[in-house]
Amino acid sequence: MKLEPRISIVTLGVDDLDRAVRFYEAMGLERNRKITEGVAFFQMGGMILALWPRAEMAADIGEGDGDHERAATASSSVALAYNTRTEPEVGLILEMAEKAGGRIVKPAQRAFFGGVQGYFRDTEGNLWEVAHNPGFPLDEQGRISLPE
Repeated sequence: MKLEPRISIVTLGVDDLDRAVRFYEAMGLERNRKITEGVAFFQMGGMILALWPRAEMAADIGEGDGDHERAATASSSVALAYNTRTEPEVGLILEMAEKAGGRIVKPAQRAFFGGVQGYFRDTEGNLWEVAHNPGFPLDEQGRISLPE
């Protein structure tokens, strides 16, 4: 098992989801219309850009309690995501990150979206989500796609 060279999703923590969506749509990006409840996804070639309210992101990671003020300082506003091909790979990648000197923030567990996810911080404090999301398929080259 090894980490394949890819970033699947870049998630930006936002203060105002509607405002952020309007901005990115005005820049010419097209929001995914299938998944819209509390999050915004934009297909960007073989990657996905996600916009998610900061407080919800912090609560999901386990570094906040939904309080917006604390969320702004408790959590990074950006999370890099590595999507796996199978559920068991989530735990294996988290284990590998910990052995390499990273810190597990949230162990692998069932996620609200129906897959499995966990989070780690690298040695510099950068936040990574490791997830298996059956709704976001990967092709043979590891490119991720939004559902159509």
